[in-house]
Amino acid sequence: MFIVVLCDCLSLPPTPSSHLFIHISCFVIPSFQMQFMLLFSRQGKLRLQKWYVPLSDKEKKKITRELVQTVLARKPKMCSFLEWRDLKIVYKRYASLYFCCAIEDQDNELITLEIIHRYVELLDKYFGSVCELDIIFNFEKAYFILDEFLLGGEAQETSKKNVLKAIEQADLLQENIDFQMRLFAGVMVPNMASEASGLFQN
Repeated sequence: MFIVVLCDCLSLPPTPSSHLFIHISCFVIPSFQMQFMLLFSRQGKLRLQKWYVPLSDKEKKKITRELVQTVLARKPKMCSFLEWRDLKIVYKRYASLYFCCAIEDQDNELITLEIIHRYVELLDKYFGSVCELDIIFNFEKAYFILDEFLLGGEAQETSKKNVLKAIEQADLLQENIDFQMRLFAGVMVPNMASEASGLFQN
């Protein structure tokens, strides 16, 4: 829960006994937490899955199978929201991929659609006109972008610029590590070869 406190300062006309009165009002905004997110193709192939609630592998497979069949069976002009078990399912199709999220009954469907769209924008910005093959061959990047955007099922960063900056820094760090590993391997291999040749000569 998020508690928002509003303070209104009321100043009375100047009198010997005048004081500054502060009126404090509070209201509670219910927190938003996604239960899980699934990405799957029109053929029903699962491309990405992220679970924010503890479930067994058997239950995850059962949920995935049921939801994929349910969403793919719906017509294009049908509503993108549906009630499923005690949850609400929000999905959106982009090209050949379906982005499907589960939220609690009291959560806002439009916010969920906006989160899905923001994630697609981040993928598109990173890959450049993202397609299904980008997710297949670079799934670790897709997971990393999602983790930078959502934490525990809640949006931790709403700025696309900040998310992409964090991803660029991680890519740069990975490139430096790969370079150091190649450099280390380039030094070690000749040394090992020379040592081996010395052993054979002896």
